[in-house]
Amino acid sequence: MDSKRFIADGMLGKLTRWLRILGYDVEFKPYEKDETLLDLAKKTGRILLTSDIELYRRAARKGVNVFLVNGKSEVENLAKISEKLGLKLDVEETRCPKCNFRLKMVSPEEVKDKVPETTLKTYREFWVCTNPECGKVYWQGSHWKKIGKTLKEAKNLVNQVKA
Repeated sequence: MDSKRFIADGMLGKLTRWLRILGYDVEFKPYEKDETLLDLAKKTGRILLTSDIELYRRAARKGVNVFLVNGKSEVENLAKISEKLGLKLDVEETRCPKCNFRLKMVSPEEVKDKVPETTLKTYREFWVCTNPECGKVYWQGSHWKKIGKTLKEAKNLVNQVKA
């Protein structure tokens, strides 16, 4: 997995979840002040993601690695970030969209008390968040096609820019 790590401001909750699904380490700080975000990005070496033009300018002046997120849709945002920062738009090593911890694959037996019976009968592959405080269970349900469609659209946008 790519070693790029991010910190996202409060306006980028959806993008944070998308990047985590793609396996990127993204700290989401919805309630932090701009100065705190700038300090955290600088100290940790994370790329600051923001849609706030003023915060972007301040970060750039302070030498913080920053990316201005200004697409009109999540597809456009993913495409722009992929193109400018070289991110892969493939689901390989997923992180928990809620808490950013890694997911691990588990057997259906291990989640039988955590998912509906119909889900257990329908799906064979499950992933569990490794954060003991979260422990959320995931599977490739009906939303999976939508995720694939969004990523395909973003890849197509990147390819159009390169063409």
